[in-house]
Amino acid sequence: MLISSAFAQTAPAAAAAGGDMMSTITGMLPLVLMFLVLYFVMIRPQMKRQKEHRAMIDALGKGDEVVAGGGIMGRVARITDQYVYVEIANGVEVQMQRQAVAQVLPKGSLK
Repeated sequence: MLISSAFAQTAPAAAAAGGDMMSTITGMLPLVLMFLVLYFVMIRPQMKRQKEHRAMIDALGKGDEVVAGGGIMGRVARITDQYVYVEIANGVEVQMQRQAVAQVLPKGSLK
């Protein structure tokens, strides 16, 4: 035939001895590179945004002007552990979760 039986029997043993390790590393390299790119492009910026949002929520105080996730704008009237009471008009207060606050506006934005 085309290949002798002696050569055919030694080929798998030679590959398992050391040549296979390099091909395994080479095969995994694109997967590792894709994970690194995914981490730096998507995961890390999202974690940074979450950290900034958590710091903003913790720094909320009475009198701050805020925008809720749904677009409601108002002034913080009072704060509890889990809720923020936002005054959206004279005498009208809305209760919302602290995490619903999307942005703190500069003082004097609401007139």
